[in-house]
Amino acid sequence: MEVWLSSGVPVQPPWSGMSCPARGAFHQTSFPMGYLERHPELTAAPEPKPLAKVPARPIKDLDLPVVRPPLQRRVLIALGVPVIAFAGYELYQYVLAPTIHHH
Repeated sequence: MEVWLSSGVPVQPPWSGMSCPARGAFHQTSFPMGYLERHPELTAAPEPKPLAKVPARPIKDLDLPVVRPPLQRRVLIALGVPVIAFAGYELYQYVLAPTIHHH
């Protein structure tokens, strides 16, 4: 079996009934003898090198990262609200209160 390539893509050979719908040409044409040797820019690009093979490992052999259970929402709220309140009070006490003048 003979496979024809155009820019590395398999195409049908010229004798398999190709036609040019734009020009309406239904006759077969070919390059003159030695034409492609004189015009290397028309030849197909070389085939790319195959990618490196990666060995497959079964899933049971993979080391999975240790996943902690997420902290519960109530614990985060119970710890976060007092910290935010304390930080807000300190901000007011040392930054905003001295700048406010009472007459």
